[in-house]
Amino acid sequence: MANGNNARVKTGVDLLTEWVGDNLAGARLGLLTNPTGMNGQFRSTVDLCLELAGVELKALYACEHGIRGERQAGVLFEDEMDSRTGIQVYSLYGKNKKPTAAMLEHVDAVLFDIQDLGVRFYTYMTTMLYMMEACAEAGKTFVVLDRPNPLGGLVSEGGLLEPGFESMVGGFAVPFRTGLTIGEYARYVNDRLEPKCDLRVVPMSGWNREMEYTDTGLPWLMPSPNMPTMDTVRVYTGNCLFEGTNLSEGRGTTKPFEQIGAPWVDGAQLSAEMNLLGLPGVHFHPVTFTPMFSKHQGVLCSGVHTFVTDKKTYKSLESGLYLLHTVIRLYGDQFEWIPPFKEGRKHFIDYLTGSDLVRTTIHEEAGLHSIIERWRRDLAKWEQERAPYLLYGATEHGGGEA
Repeated sequence: MANGNNARVKTGVDLLTEWVGDNLAGARLGLLTNPTGMNGQFRSTVDLCLELAGVELKALYACEHGIRGERQAGVLFEDEMDSRTGIQVYSLYGKNKKPTAAMLEHVDAVLFDIQDLGVRFYTYMTTMLYMMEACAEAGKTFVVLDRPNPLGGLVSEGGLLEPGFESMVGGFAVPFRTGLTIGEYARYVNDRLEPKCDLRVVPMSGWNREMEYTDTGLPWLMPSPNMPTMDTVRVYTGNCLFEGTNLSEGRGTTKPFEQIGAPWVDGAQLSAEMNLLGLPGVHFHPVTFTPMFSKHQGVLCSGVHTFVTDKKTYKSLESGLYLLHTVIRLYGDQFEWIPPFKEGRKHFIDYLTGSDLVRTTIHEEAGLHSIIERWRRDLAKWEQERAPYLLYGATEHGGGEA
């Protein structure tokens, strides 16, 4: 990947200085960001906002992992002071997931600059949704500094989240993999909010829907602690399903989500069974690993490593479903779903998948195929629904302000 100085693509933050002068002169700003909030020259969006002329940065808002990316997955935290700037940081991953009126009292507009993955259960998308709702209720402007979808903007995957299954890992009825940039997603969601927020999107220049992150020339910084590389991103949509089970999804290793296993799995057997299926664009290879934290910490696990052999034909979610079905078929006596975290809550797999369909039917072969067919029908509907909100074409670069 080229360094930031040679980037073909400019993100919303690269174009922020001129845009703010024309659109938010004199405003008091809040900023919802994390370490991925930086421009093509590796400069933090926090620092850039402090230097903007004619506006004042009054508040920071932090999602999962913290404003500086210092916390592991699922670690809750409360409001704090940013040690580098002395600005108040309001936690949106503690007792409050949605900003309170008090958190927005001293700002006129909130900027959002976070690299997402275009995947529904990445919590950053839900945090943005909650911020949009809060800004609508408080009469504040919400500005998305757009960023690339790392896997491009042509392909979507999976079924729609069903009513009643909303959570931090799925806040809105979109498919597993949206095929949208974060700015396009905000446009889609805002059209369905009541009331709508005053949404502005600062679009990228130089990006088109065929481009993956490695095509942009932009610097890659891990969007979260367990998302180190594009190989991880590519398998995440499907292999994240194992977060809802008693198998390790590779957290605590150098290959999270690429490695799936447990102490009671026979990796050679599982990989052989999976490769017999002839799934497109993927090869499963036996692997052993010992997680340093998370599930099966310090215990030797056996399982499979997912190698993507053809990124154009590989279907992460369907491959993940087949892998889950095969694990249950081979190791049903040891396999378990993670139970609800507290009384009255649903199983975590239900929140991840947006319904109870996977948990209740995937153990049967007919159930597996029914899920896949149903989700393919959902996708046909989604492709029509998302079309009006696209800011970028398949080949031409850039887009106008939204």
